[in-house]
Amino acid sequence: MVKYPHLRGTVLELPSVLENTALLWADKLGVGDRCTYVPGDMFQAVPPADAYMVKRVIHDWNDAECLQILSTMHRAAPQHGRVLIMEQVVPGPETPHFSKLFDIHMLVWGTGVERTLEEYAALLARAGWTYRQTWYPASKMLGIVEGVKA
Repeated sequence: MVKYPHLRGTVLELPSVLENTALLWADKLGVGDRCTYVPGDMFQAVPPADAYMVKRVIHDWNDAECLQILSTMHRAAPQHGRVLIMEQVVPGPETPHFSKLFDIHMLVWGTGVERTLEEYAALLARAGWTYRQTWYPASKMLGIVEGVKA
């Protein structure tokens, strides 16, 4: 965000996390004047926004929980709002990828799972979003799966 001074961001976080200001990064990154922290629960309600960015969040939850999160965002988003899901995207069986090993970790840690592009697109659709496209950085470690509210 330092590169784009016209952008503003809101971080939705549990109140208990916001109480520990040492965990908050906006000031440390030089964008404290353009970042607002809002206490809340993504399963209940999110502030309206043109775009929602969730990085390494969706993989922590099972499909039903993800549907609740993505539906909450969809309800709050304006027409043509977007959601950007930044996660490891599991490639086909012929392609080695760290996400396949990490999927085992997710299975023993909690309710989450690493997903394929098709699985992310299906979650988006079930929550009311329209899958638009996916971008990959050069490393291909994470993908950015975009959904739009039509």
